[in-house]
Amino acid sequence: MLKKFIDFLRNEKRYSDNTIIAYQNDLVQFSDFLSEHYSLILSEEVVYSEHIRSWMVFMVDSGISARSVNRKMTTLKSYFKYLLQKKWIETNPTYKVRSLKNQKRLPQFVSEKEMFLLFDEFFKEETFESKRDRVILELFYATGVRLSELINLKKSDINRYEGVIKVLGKRNKERFIPIYPELLNKLKELEQLNKEVSNECDFIFLTKKGAKIYSKLVYRIVNTYLSQASNSEKRSPHVLRHTFATHLLNNGAELNTIKELLGHTSLAATQVYTHNSIEKLKKIYQQAHPRA
Repeated sequence: MLKKFIDFLRNEKRYSDNTIIAYQNDLVQFSDFLSEHYSLILSEEVVYSEHIRSWMVFMVDSGISARSVNRKMTTLKSYFKYLLQKKWIETNPTYKVRSLKNQKRLPQFVSEKEMFLLFDEFFKEETFESKRDRVILELFYATGVRLSELINLKKSDINRYEGVIKVLGKRNKERFIPIYPELLNKLKELEQLNKEVSNECDFIFLTKKGAKIYSKLVYRIVNTYLSQASNSEKRSPHVLRHTFATHLLNNGAELNTIKELLGHTSLAATQVYTHNSIEKLKKIYQQAHPRA
């Protein structure tokens, strides 16, 4: 049943590889918990809400955050909903299980000053890797694309005439994001550089050996440069996505426009960035008002 569920996520729901891996890991962890504490086999025996609540308590006691616990509960809810639809179980044990209260966290982002410092000071070398890394950082900041979207960009996704790139997002949903001429020129230069390491690969971002770039390398690149230019605690590609959205909002972009650029399915997911703007307003008010 587990395998059929994963196949369902991959083939029918069209979830990304990273999402599928996360679902698999959650189900394996729950299966291990059932085996160790109740001598139950997840795919063969009946699971009750008490087992699920017990796992939640176990995770909280182990120091796992409420946010992570709730994400794992989403996995279980999807799994048991699937089993119920297939009529392999009679009741869904997650129906009576409530999610934990989440402590709201504001998305971390890099300041505009730090982003300018990054591009002005830390890309002096004229090597293939230095030029590629700059385009990676700049494309993240200029478009707000996800990590998986960036590493899968191909030459054919760049429309120089329209000044846009085509991005294949979650569930194979396409969107078009405008990019400024300077970045378009850098992408064109990178294509020429890529020919020195590979004439066959169609992807935009390559390793120095000519293979498609991979997630861990991109994480390492982003972390290395942001650690030099920024005081942000988190230094990941997703922080640059948050930075893109926050800077757009702070400079007058409409929320619906940001939603479309990010590829969010609902406005609720985008509204989290308004909290950063409110915090900025509070800070300015406290500094500027005589009575603050």
